[in-house]
This record gives sequence, C-alpha cells and structure tokens, in this order.
Amino acid sequence: MPIIRFKAVEAKKVCDISKNLVDDLQELIKCPREYFNLTVDQSLYVRDGKFVDGEAIVEISWFDRGQEIQDKAAKIITNYVNSIGYSNVDVIFFKLEENRYYENGEHF
Repeated sequence: MPIIRFKAVEAKKVCDISKNLVDDLQELIKCPREYFNLTVDQSLYVRDGKFVDGEAIVEISWFDRGQEIQDKAAKIITNYVNSIGYSNVDVIFFKLEENRYYENGEHF
C-alpha cells in the first residue's frame, strides 16, 4: 500500500522511472518503501473494431492523505510519466477504507 497501477504504459519504461518515482512519493507521504506496490496492466485497447494504443492511466489505491498531498502525488506521477514519453496522463485515486482493507486477515 499504496498500490499504483499503470495502464497503456510500457513496462520497461515503468521500470526506468520506478526507483525515483517511489523515492519522491515516499518522501511526500512518509510511507515505508516496502509498502509501495507498482504494477503494469498489459491490456488490449479496442476502438471501432481495431486494436489501438490506449491513453496513459495511473490508478492509485491508498488510504486518504488529504487533498494537498493527493494533488502533489498526482503532479509527481504525471511528471514522471511525461518524462518517459506520454504527454497525456490521467491519474485516478481510489480511497481505501481501513475497516475494508485486510492484511493477513486483520483490518487496519
């Protein structure tokens, strides 16, 4: 936690930015490095009967840290994804609730 999912972004490019991205997010949200979980979804995108490149989307599932921290996290993520060649990036946050998040059978 936080869980960061990249969609329509090349896996190798996510690897290239992963260390520095987590460094900056870790500093911002004061979360241990080992709590970060980055994944790359390998989905196919379809439009009008053809496979197409999708738009870069980054989804973050995390416990609410307030609007100011969320805004800063979105800027950090956008800047890193822009730096690897994606000019348009959608960043979407999903707020997890402690009583609905279980680790080893126990909720937070």
